[in-house]
Amino acid sequence: MAASLPYLQSLTLPSRDNRCLPLRSKNWKNAFVHCTVSWKCKSVYLVPIRISNRFQGMRCFFTNGSSDSPDSTKEGPFSLGVSAPENLLRSKTLISFSMDGMNDFETQLQEFFTAVKDLIEKGDKGSAIDLLQANYIAVADQIRAGDRGIEQAAILDIVATGYMSLDDLKLAGRLLEMLNDIVGGIHNDTPLLGSVLLHMGSMYASLGKFEDAMLLYGRGIEILERLFGKHNQCLVASLLGLAKVFTRTGMASRAIDIYHRTIKILEKSRGAENEDIIIPLFGLGNVLISEGRTEDAKTSFCRILSIYQNLYGSKDGRVGMAMCSLAHALCAKGDIEEAIHLYRKGLQIITDSEYKALDDGLLEKMKVDLAELLHVAGRDHEGREILEECLLIMEKHKGSEHPSLVSHFLNLATSYSRSKNFVESERLLRTSLRIMVKTVGPEDQSITVPMLHLAVTLYHLKRDEEAEELALEVVRIRENAFGKHSLPVGEALDCLVSIQTRLDRDAGKVLALLKRVLSIQEKELGYESEEAMTTLKKVIFYLDKTGKKEEKLPLQKRLSVLRTKYKQKVAV
Repeated sequence: MAASLPYLQSLTLPSRDNRCLPLRSKNWKNAFVHCTVSWKCKSVYLVPIRISNRFQGMRCFFTNGSSDSPDSTKEGPFSLGVSAPENLLRSKTLISFSMDGMNDFETQLQEFFTAVKDLIEKGDKGSAIDLLQANYIAVADQIRAGDRGIEQAAILDIVATGYMSLDDLKLAGRLLEMLNDIVGGIHNDTPLLGSVLLHMGSMYASLGKFEDAMLLYGRGIEILERLFGKHNQCLVASLLGLAKVFTRTGMASRAIDIYHRTIKILEKSRGAENEDIIIPLFGLGNVLISEGRTEDAKTSFCRILSIYQNLYGSKDGRVGMAMCSLAHALCAKGDIEEAIHLYRKGLQIITDSEYKALDDGLLEKMKVDLAELLHVAGRDHEGREILEECLLIMEKHKGSEHPSLVSHFLNLATSYSRSKNFVESERLLRTSLRIMVKTVGPEDQSITVPMLHLAVTLYHLKRDEEAEELALEVVRIRENAFGKHSLPVGEALDCLVSIQTRLDRDAGKVLALLKRVLSIQEKELGYESEEAMTTLKKVIFYLDKTGKKEEKLPLQKRLSVLRTKYKQKVAV
């Protein structure tokens, strides 16, 4: 359960006397995920690592007692649409505002935080919600009475964090709005504020509100810099959060600068070979790959591999994980054969060391990535063997009708299609479609993935009438799910056009479909995208076929300009 609690695992705060306390996070897991589908390798694998001497967990609190507010269950201006039964306010652990000082407050915060965290980790969602709700009601009473200080902010911070970990994002977002209003009136010198801002930044980033996250991270970093200096390890958590936001908002150069700064801080405070440096090294490597700086990215991943080998030896599972991540960088660099070799070696180490269970999701995804890379290298048979191994393992642990098998059926079907074995591809696609329909129903948009693949396969088998029927059904479902002018609909229409062209359907109707596809591509992918250029050629062909020369000429000029542009691009 711990891996699903990204917020409750990383709450931090400086101590009252402005010392930087170490974080003791039991499970800092999967900060980065594997690269899928595209061999541009935008992200890599990060092994779960135990991080020593970071920051002490947020001090949280609860006390036994009852609410002294007679109308605590009533909705008011701060209500989040939840109310507690009367016995909850008498029996649950509630906030105590009679504090002897900040030290007592921090102790109570720690106890509250620990209580919520433990309940969620045990899977007792109901009790966790009761506890969060009761404490919210108590702090809301204080806010209504005019108390809007750091105590109220710290409590709301934990409550919002709890709801984030329970995946109630709407409620957490409303709490964050309230919290943001409160911290706006708190002076930067106030104890605990830096930590609250860090947690808020993390939550806003998870909600996709990156501008808010940047502002909060920035203010928190300014506070910590004033308290501890610009080179103190207390800055690391906030800097990593800010770097991640910069990465997700396309500010790659700023993210790179932040990662370099973080690495230097950790090198100075903990040494160049300390395991803690791995997290920013992974982030840096990811951004460098996305920017095309593959040689620099390779350097980052090689350093990660070296640190793990020095700390744990060459046969440790973490070394295998690092090898797979380095393989991504080599792939992006174009060293396909070397990447395949390193991938195989890394996966073998992981398996031999039993670092991951055979049915582990991350191990499965790494195998799929290797299989795809083998296909890119033209070694389809080897890639297919790995995909079949993944399917067998999944069937053994999940059963032959489990929805998680669908992705493996699709991968294998794609592999067989590459090898022109369309009959086997059809069998696998029909199996996956049957499982999907049984799982989500005949109208869910997710069934259109195997359905469209099946239409393409039937097209290759020259069974055009059946292929057209499936493609039309995909268009209908996707129009209902995404809208008539969405990219998924454009993809299905493009497939339908190819089928109807061979069926020699009415040229005017096919032209109308092509114009729809072109309009969608121009809107979603760009007026000068390669996809739009390809469709433009088809439109011109059908304009010529239907005798519409007046429409054809301006499009031919546009196509000529695009062809020149892409020829120059290839030459560069």
